[in-house]
Amino acid sequence: MGILQLGNVSKGYGDTPVLKDINLDVAEGEFVVILGFSGTGKTTLINLMAGLETPTSGSVTFKGAPVKEPGRERGVIFQSYSLMPWLTVNGNVALAVDTMFPDLSKAERAAKVDHYVGMVGLSHAATRRPAELSGGMRQRVNVARALAMDPEVLLLDEPLSALDALTRANLADEIEAIWDKDKKTCVLITNDVDEAIILADRIIALNPDGTLGDQFKVDIPRPRDRIAMNNDATFKALRAQVTTYLMDVGIASKVEGSKILPNVTPIHGVPAAVAKAQESGIEERFLNFSQLDKVYPTPKGPLTVVENFDLKINKGEFISLIGHSGCGKSTVLTMAAGLNPISKGAIRLDGWNVEGADPERAVVFQSPNLFPWLTAKENVSIGVDKVYPKASRAERQDVVEYYLERVGLADSMDKGAVDLSNGMKQRVGIARAFALSPKLLLLDEPFGMLDSLTRWELQEVLMEVWSRTKVTAICVTHDVDEAILLADRVVMMTNGPQATIGKITDVDLPRPRTRKALLEHPDYYAYRQEVLDFLEEYEHGATPKPNPKAIAAE
Repeated sequence: MGILQLGNVSKGYGDTPVLKDINLDVAEGEFVVILGFSGTGKTTLINLMAGLETPTSGSVTFKGAPVKEPGRERGVIFQSYSLMPWLTVNGNVALAVDTMFPDLSKAERAAKVDHYVGMVGLSHAATRRPAELSGGMRQRVNVARALAMDPEVLLLDEPLSALDALTRANLADEIEAIWDKDKKTCVLITNDVDEAIILADRIIALNPDGTLGDQFKVDIPRPRDRIAMNNDATFKALRAQVTTYLMDVGIASKVEGSKILPNVTPIHGVPAAVAKAQESGIEERFLNFSQLDKVYPTPKGPLTVVENFDLKINKGEFISLIGHSGCGKSTVLTMAAGLNPISKGAIRLDGWNVEGADPERAVVFQSPNLFPWLTAKENVSIGVDKVYPKASRAERQDVVEYYLERVGLADSMDKGAVDLSNGMKQRVGIARAFALSPKLLLLDEPFGMLDSLTRWELQEVLMEVWSRTKVTAICVTHDVDEAILLADRVVMMTNGPQATIGKITDVDLPRPRTRKALLEHPDYYAYRQEVLDFLEEYEHGATPKPNPKAIAAE
């Protein structure tokens, strides 16, 4: 019998069922990962195990005894940090130690605090307060505080999802090391397949209908090195298996829609999508970044964030821009959008210098910034009405509805933006950008705020719509798989300040692309290795000389 068991557990709120007939048996010392989409009840499942909620039917037991309330034997680490802002790192961890070990002397309690703070690598920051810490460091305090309760089971509810990719990977490695040292039983909720494979003995899918799905045993020796696993046949096969299952159960078929795009031309001269793109006088070097610098004034003098960024992009090319946080990716993108003044050099699009914002350059940000009081259709219409002044009202509405159908919102066009999920809002943002028929599409971490599985779905939506328009596009991302999936070329940036292009990889993979097909392509993991190696080289602040091949052939 396992240490933690759920027997025929169902949970609902009013008339809304969330979890259905959950049967789960977690063995002592096992690391179980529950993997599923947002809204499938993952957090509810953790809350039931923690005793923070009670099931509508069925039973939750710990060592055979019913779980009716929270207990020190079950430590919970949530996505949000919930630290006391007026206490130091040591002070926050001491709260747990003082509660759990009141009979120890002051010196013994202080030694325990030092032990757990050191375990998560924060001894150097022991006297800092939460406001002085990065997001990753705050989550380490959260982990240390939970460990200080000395629980028998650790319940982790997406503790890494709010962190950037590098911090997330490093903290996942630390969690594995802590688990390996103490062999505590762990249940982790996540939506990240790679994270699941790195950490788990067993992966269990949580289906969109609230039932448990397939289980996958992870037979990869520990410790599991992320870079080495890229060449591991077992890892590749398991990754493809889990990804395919999740996509099959979770991603609905594309909505074909009924609208036909009218043959109208926007004010900046780019024709409607779907029809063959209007021939431009410039095919090569359609977008030209020439010796681009960005310098910000600071109290200590000028700070060069981006230096000598030089890139030629052909018409219809899709570029992914990748690098560690703070390397200037978004700075380059906002300069291309005309939202950020250029300090030195120039950007030319279709033969004209980029100066100021213009609907010929459409931007999709991480947050779509919709007007909450307007419907999805009205949010897209605002831009369309401005760039199609000669089209009839009916034609403009056809443009709006065509792209909303393309992104899967045929049934939600008249919903208010305030009633849309984050994924649906980002779909509106994508539709709004394509509806402008721009000469250049700029995407700044467009799926960064979404869970992994919603991100996969919207990547497929983006590729499907892009394949009809072949608009020249640049996507800033920190996700290696996203960069390769979308791009004709992956442009890798060195660390800032004075960030520049370090390497460019041509992605010669067939289009149209799907995630499933790419995972099975024999060259996919070689491209992935190139990007991973570059990012690994810069992970610890290295500044090797840029690759002389970084500048695109003229």
